[in-house]
Amino acid sequence: MKQRVILLVGILISTMSYAQFEISAGTGYAIGSAEMKLGTETTTTSVENTYGSYGEGVNFQLRGTYFFNEKVGLDVGVGYLNGVDHTINKTTVPGVDVDAIARGRAYGATVAVAYKFTDNFYGRAGALLKIAGKTEAVVFSSTLLSEAEREPYNLPEGSYSETNYTEDFHGKFPLGFVGALGYKFPIDNNFSIYVEAEYYGISLKRKDSELQEFNTNLFTPDGNMVAESVYTLDNLPAGYNKKTNYVDELPNDNTDPSKKLSQKVPYSSFGINVGVTYKFKKAAKQ
Repeated sequence: MKQRVILLVGILISTMSYAQFEISAGTGYAIGSAEMKLGTETTTTSVENTYGSYGEGVNFQLRGTYFFNEKVGLDVGVGYLNGVDHTINKTTVPGVDVDAIARGRAYGATVAVAYKFTDNFYGRAGALLKIAGKTEAVVFSSTLLSEAEREPYNLPEGSYSETNYTEDFHGKFPLGFVGALGYKFPIDNNFSIYVEAEYYGISLKRKDSELQEFNTNLFTPDGNMVAESVYTLDNLPAGYNKKTNYVDELPNDNTDPSKKLSQKVPYSSFGINVGVTYKFKKAAKQ
């Protein structure tokens, strides 16, 4: 037992005697990988699937890396993803015009093992976690009014409604993979510029969604608005719910529109990052 304690103390002293810490800040752009179906585009002649990953977009990162020796270290980071817009519903048919997009807005964290192949060439691999955020859907729809819908407002044939709403989708706690290879270009003894290729492998299972904004206005055929805010968050039309829960199972006779079957949405990506690393003074060897 005494020998084990001495050995452990020796390892800790050796580790602390090397003690190299550095911080990195950077940004990058990622394209989607492992893309899945996100929606459809519909015309009078065809229906086409749209594919993508909500992990595509601009990211910002802040990381700290502690090296235990000349090769191996622990890398912990936080980041923010500002995802690009993806089409989830584009419908252009007589009487109906829908333009709906969705995008990722997420905060994440990584915990990885860092390894130096050389003084400047490195890699890291570990766990990726989403700690906050949402998939935001922004929807516009224009629909011709039926005779029954026109009658209370004494509107002529050809009148239509315009609806705009925003819906936030939230996912269950996910766990994914992060891997990167990078190269540092030293500026001086402390600062260096890094360029790296990074892969995120992660998908989110939907938990719930909530309407954030909702508004419907009515127009005559020549485009004059005759009724404003006919429907709002406080007065939703049939078929809309302020909050929807996503579950793994529903009965065949389910009549609750606020419950839907869950699905997984992709956030995987390949990206290129650039940034600056500051290396703190290494502890003197004992």
